Amino acid sequence: MGCLPCFGSSGKGEPAKKGGARKDVPSDRRATGVGSDKPKPQGLLDSKDAVIPREGNNQHIAAHTFTFRELAAATKNFRQDCLLGEGGFGRVYRGRLDNGQAVAVKQLDRNGLQGNREFLVEVLMLSLLHHDNLVNLIGYCADGDQRLLVYEYMPLGSLEDHLHDIPPEKEPLDWNTRMKIAAGAAKGLEYLHDKASPPVIYRDFKSSNILLGEEFHPKLSDFGLAKLGPVGDKTHVSTRVMGTYGYCAPEYAMTGQLTVKSDVYSFGVVFLELITGRKAIDNTKPHGEQNLVAWVCSSILH
Repeated sequence: MGCLPCFGSSGKGEPAKKGGARKDVPSDRRATGVGSDKPKPQGLLDSKDAVIPREGNNQHIAAHTFTFRELAAATKNFRQDCLLGEGGFGRVYRGRLDNGQAVAVKQLDRNGLQGNREFLVEVLMLSLLHHDNLVNLIGYCADGDQRLLVYEYMPLGSLEDHLHDIPPEKEPLDWNTRMKIAAGAAKGLEYLHDKASPPVIYRDFKSSNILLGEEFHPKLSDFGLAKLGPVGDKTHVSTRVMGTYGYCAPEYAMTGQLTVKSDVYSFGVVFLELITGRKAIDNTKPHGEQNLVAWVCSSILH
């Protein structure tokens, strides 16, 4: 098992989607080893600002490491019929490990929009943070210039898959299931905001990042944009604006001042998606109805 040092902090998961494009760093789309004492890959631990939350008193972050050859075998050499989805980050494949476990393997495009820092952040965050409503990271590969993440396989895809562009033969989600998904996603956010120390701001809460397991059990995925929240007397952290258009809190988009309330706004957008069945941004609608939040506010006022 490989271990990633905590960069001075003591510390203390399938993803690919077809959602709206992220600002600066797009997200993926659906779905989401066992390592040995392999040497740490060069280039993985050189991020100077990879500060992480802590739970307990661990001195290292444990994460399984895979070779590229192992993951190629698991995905049948990344065969097309194993492809679950793709986006600006690269592709996600369904795979099966030697022990029989089904996994989702996210292969980052070396020329894509998710860089080495986002890869590192996701490995660190999901290695440290554990909750029933967060997707499980099984391991990673940083073999040469290859960057891959291995997650538990989420058989029902993303919430987005069940809300939008549903084929005629597919039943829409019933009301109880929608509320179950909303409650589970809220618990995942609560854990990040209230249990992690310092709090973690997700920054990319959206329907395509909520993955669904058996019986529509929801888990938050894709933590490449996650950021540590304010501590002590600080009310916010200032950062470059990143996220997905339609979900990003307006005050954060205008000022770059990030708080946990930014995630709460994004949760509200997803909740409106669950209630209305509409997309956060839908360019096929008339001009005044393309933005879900603006349309709902206008409907209430009139």
